[in-house]
Formats: sequence, structure tokens, C-alpha cells
Amino acid sequence: MKRIISPSMLSSDFGHLERDTLMVDASVAEWVHIDVMDGVFVPNISFGFPVMASIRRATSKPLDVHLMIVQPERYVARFAEAGASLITVHHEAVSDMPSCISLIHDSGSLAGVSIKPATPVSVLEPYLHLLDLVLIMSVEPGFGGQSFIEGSFDKVRELRRIIDERNLSTLIEIDGGISDSNARAAFDAGCNVLVAGAAVFHAPDPAAEIEKLLNA
Repeated sequence: MKRIISPSMLSSDFGHLERDTLMVDASVAEWVHIDVMDGVFVPNISFGFPVMASIRRATSKPLDVHLMIVQPERYVARFAEAGASLITVHHEAVSDMPSCISLIHDSGSLAGVSIKPATPVSVLEPYLHLLDLVLIMSVEPGFGGQSFIEGSFDKVRELRRIIDERNLSTLIEIDGGISDSNARAAFDAGCNVLVAGAAVFHAPDPAAEIEKLLNA
């Protein structure tokens, strides 16, 4: 099964953003994860278009953009123009998900949907076949460095079963509290993509930590 590490730039050193992006670019990580927060859907505010464009210039790797914002449909085209390779929106923030997914695809990006820890996997079933990726949040969205919520892998296993039964190619990503202590369990549960922030950027050797996660 495909394994991808997507380091979260939310945990990078913002004073040395180019340095940290170049590190990820030179590492075995395949994607670069960018968390976008609006202070409304979640209580924090993070990257906007100019910062994302700077990250885009510093790496050739796909930008894995997670929109934790209200009315994400309004900004899909702009994020695609800024270099987003994959745009993930929240189930809880969109009223007409099939239309939003079409909008993302029409922008030239892959489409993902994320669900919060309290949201069941079953809500995805009506439009799962339209998705390139599902992001399971294993912490409450909005803050980096949180502890992994136990039981999150049960949702991954349930989603993996549905995807396999339907013979879909949808990737499963997990974000929140991922480290070398649970990376193997995440892959074994059925994840394809691991988002890791603090585990990578707070490590003595971030590039080595990315490799450790990939080979867990």
C-alpha cells in the first residue's frame, strides 16, 4: 500500500520558513502539508496566500492544503492558483459537498474532505466515490502539538473497509499526534498518508525523523 509522509509546515520555524521548506523538499517526504485556519471555523489563524506562495517557490513537491475555514468554496480557485496540488475541505463547513468537490477538480487540484474526531465516517458515503483523499482528524482541528485521540484508528479501519469494498482509489490521510510511536499502527490500520508536524520539526534531525516515519 502507498505510503506518504506530509510534514505540516504549521510546526516549522516561521522565521526560517524557506530553510524548513527546503529541508522537506530534500527529504523522503512526498508532500508538504499546509494548514489554513480562518479564526472562525477553528479558533486560530494561520497561513494565507502570500505565505503559501512562498512555500510553493521553495519546493517542487505537491502542496497538500487543508482548509479549516468557513465557506471554502469562495477560495478554492485562489488556493489552486497559489499552487495547491490537493485541496481538502471540512465536511462540517460545506453544505453542498458534491458541488464543492467539482469546484476543486475544475480548479485543477485533487479533492479531499476532512472530518473532525466527533464526525462519523458514515457521513462520507454519499460522495466518497468523488474524492481523491479523506483526512481523518485524530486531534481537534486548530492547534498543533496535540495528543493523539485514542480510537481514531477505528475510524481509519472502517473507512479502509468501505474504500476496499467499493474498489475505490481514495487515499486515507491522518493528522494529529502522529509520531514514530504510532506511525506503524497508522499504516497498519489503513492510512496512506501521515501528517506530522511537531514530531518532525521539533526533532534533532527532521529529515531523519521523516524517514523514520516512512519506514515505521
